[in-house]
Amino acid sequence: MDKEIERPLGANVKTGPRRRRGAPRILALTVVVAALAGAGLFAVFDKDALRTPRPATDATVSVEPAEAEPGTTPSEIEARSDSPSVISVEPDGAAQNVIVIRDPSALGQDQRVAHLPDRALIEQSEMGPLPVRAADGRRPFDVYARPWSGSGGTKIALVIGGLGLSQTGTQTAIRKLPPEVTLAFAPQGNSLDRWMREARRAGHEIVMQLPLEPFDYPHVNPGRNTLTIAGSDEQNLGNLRWVLSRTTNYTGVMNYMGARFSADEAKFAPVMAEIGERGLLYLDDGASARSLAPDLARANKTPFAVATTTIDGERDRASILKKLDEVEATARAKGSALATGSAFETTVDAVTNWVAEAKRRGIEIVSVSALAADPEKK
Repeated sequence: MDKEIERPLGANVKTGPRRRRGAPRILALTVVVAALAGAGLFAVFDKDALRTPRPATDATVSVEPAEAEPGTTPSEIEARSDSPSVISVEPDGAAQNVIVIRDPSALGQDQRVAHLPDRALIEQSEMGPLPVRAADGRRPFDVYARPWSGSGGTKIALVIGGLGLSQTGTQTAIRKLPPEVTLAFAPQGNSLDRWMREARRAGHEIVMQLPLEPFDYPHVNPGRNTLTIAGSDEQNLGNLRWVLSRTTNYTGVMNYMGARFSADEAKFAPVMAEIGERGLLYLDDGASARSLAPDLARANKTPFAVATTTIDGERDRASILKKLDEVEATARAKGSALATGSAFETTVDAVTNWVAEAKRRGIEIVSVSALAADPEKK
């Protein structure tokens, strides 16, 4: 008997009733159609697949080398080829005929590089880098502003000043205070570039404090390079530029003292004009009812804000918390409020705890730029 494997293919195969071949073909065709229909339905109802974006073009992101050691000045950073710069995002050169649409209101700096100065906003001078409007019209006020929700809810801005004077106090304030709190640096402080970078990395918006002549000057003295009534316009503008050159990446300036200077239109007007020309904010601490800051700011198209109160005139925790509660009451009545304080340990601790509770009560803590009036946008 032959082995099965040696038999010719098909030989000695028993034949039974002949099967109808049409039915299997119809069945197979039905299965194929059903499979295709199922795939189509899956594509229609697979929302994740449908909303997966397809970029029009790749982007090349370049970051220049790591930054200089702490304490390096901006002018030294600029001179070094291995210094930090800005992150630039450019369309891939291989992509042709691509239309890039940008939101014109999205002027803010990428928070990942908020500690790096935008070179388009810097004018080099003998004193150091000075803030300036970019060729495309962008202002430091716009670019270095901390983002916020833009909602119509109750908003409070808190500005804590005096940073840079005490190394320990500055470090503590940057580390403890919530990132929504604006920090103000004293121009007489040390290592301002280092502290600016630390503050910006932590998410804070920053401003520079501008020493202006108070009543009883020089018995009451804001410090060196104070802008004075006796000084010429050239001298006062020179002192202003010295303050502005101390570091970078700030949205504006706020007065330090200055009740007498801010009430003198002839002396104050040229200073406010230059602040506006450079695209900076002016913050008035609200201590002097005679201050001409709002009127001069509007006349020179300078963004400005006026503080509601100072929270630590009395340096004990209970008094500070009471003042903060008053600020909240004002904000709920008017929609927003702005208060200032100094980087005393008691103030920093009280503000840190109060902000956490205020957020739970539905208050949005914003930076000073969020509450500034901007004459250029009216």
